[in-house]
This record gives sequence, C-alpha cells and structure tokens, in this order.
Amino acid sequence: MTAQQTGRYSKYIRPISVLFDLMVITTLSLYFFRELNLNQWYYLTYQTVTWLFIALIVRYYEVFRFTTPVEIITKLVKQFSIFLLVVIAFFPFAKTAIFSGRAIAIFVIFSFVIIVAFKYFLFFYLKRYRIVTGSNFRNAVIIGYTTEAIRLKEVFENRKDYGYRFYGYFSDKKQNPEIKGKVEEIKKFVIDNKIDEIYCSLNEISNEKLKDLVEFADENKKAIKFIPDTKEIFSKNLKIDYYELFPVLSLQKTQLHNPYIKGIKRAFDIVFSLFVIVFLLSWLIPILAVLIKLESKGPVFFKQGRPGLDEQEFFCYKFRSMQVNGHTEKEASKNDPRVTRIGKFMRKTSVDELPQFFNVLLGDMSVVGPRPHLWSQNKAYASKIKKYMVRHYVKPGITGLAQVKGFRGEIETEEDMINRIKLDVFYIENWSMIMDLKIILQTVINIFKGEDKAY
Repeated sequence: MTAQQTGRYSKYIRPISVLFDLMVITTLSLYFFRELNLNQWYYLTYQTVTWLFIALIVRYYEVFRFTTPVEIITKLVKQFSIFLLVVIAFFPFAKTAIFSGRAIAIFVIFSFVIIVAFKYFLFFYLKRYRIVTGSNFRNAVIIGYTTEAIRLKEVFENRKDYGYRFYGYFSDKKQNPEIKGKVEEIKKFVIDNKIDEIYCSLNEISNEKLKDLVEFADENKKAIKFIPDTKEIFSKNLKIDYYELFPVLSLQKTQLHNPYIKGIKRAFDIVFSLFVIVFLLSWLIPILAVLIKLESKGPVFFKQGRPGLDEQEFFCYKFRSMQVNGHTEKEASKNDPRVTRIGKFMRKTSVDELPQFFNVLLGDMSVVGPRPHLWSQNKAYASKIKKYMVRHYVKPGITGLAQVKGFRGEIETEEDMINRIKLDVFYIENWSMIMDLKIILQTVINIFKGEDKAY
C-alpha cells in the first residue's frame, strides 16, 4: 500500500465548493438583476459577505464523507431560505434600486438548481470514486474491543463509499486475533502505517493514557474521536455549566419543552390537519364509509382509548378495518382473520389512520410524534424498558421516526419495542421542524413503496 493510493484530495473540495457557489450567485445576479438599477459593487459585496455568513451559521459547507444526502438537502434548504430573505432585505435600503419579486425568484431558483446539481454530482462522484478506485480513503484504528467498536468496524467495511480502511484494534483488556497490540503500542503503529484517525472506546483507556493520546494526536496531526459506550442509556443531551470555575454536567430539557417551539408545532399541526381534512377526508370519508358498510356490519369509525400526553387517556380514531370483535386490546398480526378485505387495503396504505387528523385538530395528537401504544403495551413495557415513559412527555403522533425507520406494526419481541423506544427518545431529544418534515415526506414515500409490517 503506497502513500500515493490515499489520494487525499478532500482538502480541496470545500474551497472548490465555495468558489463555485460564489461564481454561480455572482454570475446569475449580474444577469437577472441587470435592469434593477443596482449599484453592482455594493450589492455583490453585500451578497458575498451575507452568503458566507449564512453558510457559517447553518454550517452549510460542513459536509463530510459520512454526511447523508438528506442532511445535505437540509443544509441547502436552510441556506437558500435565509439567503432569499437577505436578498429581499437589500432593496428597501437601496434608494435607486427597483424591487422585482419575479427577478429575485428566478435568480434564487436558478441558483438553487445549479448548485444542487453540482453538489449532487460532487457528492456521488466522490462516493463512486472511492468504491471503484479505492482512493481518497482514510486509515483508521480503534482502541477497545467492545460491541460498539465492532459495530464501527463493520460500518467501515460495509460502507466502502465512506472511504475508510480499518487497520485493527488495540486493547489492554481483551485478546483476539484482530487486536494488534496494547494501547501503549499504538503510537508507533500510527506513525509507521500512516494512520489518519484514532477511534477511542472510553471504557478501555485510563484518564492518564487518554490525555497522553490526545497530546500525541495533536502533535502528529492525527484525528482522535470517541466512541460512546452507552448500553442502558439510549441518548444524552448534556450541557455544561460552571459554578465559578467548577464544571457541572446536567441533562438539558428538549426543544419540545419550550413554549415558543410548542406553539410553532401546534400551529403547524392545525394548518396541516385542516388541509388534509378539507382536501382529502371531505370526499374520502363517504367513499370508504360505503365500502366498509358493504363488507361488514358495524360503525365506520373505530375509536379506542390510548395513553397520550402525560399518560392522559384520549380516544384515538381510525377507519374500522376489522370485523367487530371483543379483542380490541390485541394488536393486529400477519394474516389476522379479524381484518376485512377493505381493511387490508387500508392498513397496507395506512389510510385507516387518516381520521387521526381530527385528533390532531382537537389537540390530542400531533402530526409527528411517538405512536400511541395500547394500554396493555404501556403496562407491560413501562417498567421493563428504561426511558419508556419519556415518550409521554409529548403528544403522540400519526407518524413518527420509529415508524419510518421500519419499527411499526406488530411487536414480536421485546427487542422490537426497545428499538422503537430508542427512536422515540431520539426524536424527542433532537426535535426540529426539518426532522418533522423529513418524517412526513418519508411516510408518504413508504406508503407508495409498501412496508412489510403494514398489516
């Protein structure tokens, strides 16, 4: 393995992206704003400075080899949304400038399309380049031989597009053929093998060795990263406070505890649910009502008590998809004989859940949030799974992160519920409006794709 194989061209990607973006917005503004009587020098200076300032705030150019396409699109939307407002804000202060909403809209749209196309090409070309040529990679080692460390190694091996080459583990506590040696031997190995990144499992290294390793990494320009060895705690939102000079770590409340954020989320829920009720349910309810009634006797809607916010009971509404039966606390299973023919279609496409938009409008539910469980599930798992009750800190949702990640439907093992709760807790502790929109979009995509556990 030669040094030339590494192909470390990554350092040029960010400057190229910055220069390309500035070239695009400069060229297009000169063209589309040519008749708006702007002082071009002042405007281009303002545009360049504000573009770079917004990019700094939203971390627009912080795109790495492990950044997902969804994260890149999110950064692009943030960047251009704020940039649009900044462009509009220039005109009231330019006395001779002529404001044209049409010219601004065309300028922003063209800029967005060209820059997105360039970013798409660059992002996927680099991934393909790493897979096909084996170049542009980084050499990595891991200190520790824990479950998390093994999972990280699997990521390196399975995601060739990330461009990592794994050289082995170092551990003082374990013995295994994959372990290259003790922690004290890692420095020579890193230098001899031109290792770029050291991943450290904190459970397997003392504070003294960790401090020494950080100093070694700084001196030799090596990246050192840490693997959180969390086993029972699914996620932590920690903040640091200082009591004079004494640092104290504490759990911070989530965004969804903020009254302002709660107001924004509630306003979105009202607007979105009204849209669905007026433009979809207004004509869909009569059609489904006829089909449901033709196949089986009973009500069109099925309502059931579920635990909601603060574990307060509310009645969750659905289109009835089963024969009327006395086992409503038993969740549906594959090929469940209780499910009707029209019910199978509704459950497969999640149409049976649509009446819950009335629950959203009434304030019992949110469009996005942890799915409301059966009372029987609540009682069975509340004491078994840590952080289970965290899901009751927010309103339950029609769709949620766990559902779009594949953890919907029947709970066959306790592990199914644990995975669902992990994602529910992650959603609550890391909420953003962008995340809600992504979950809604993914839900729609999943409906058309179909899901194995939608029965």
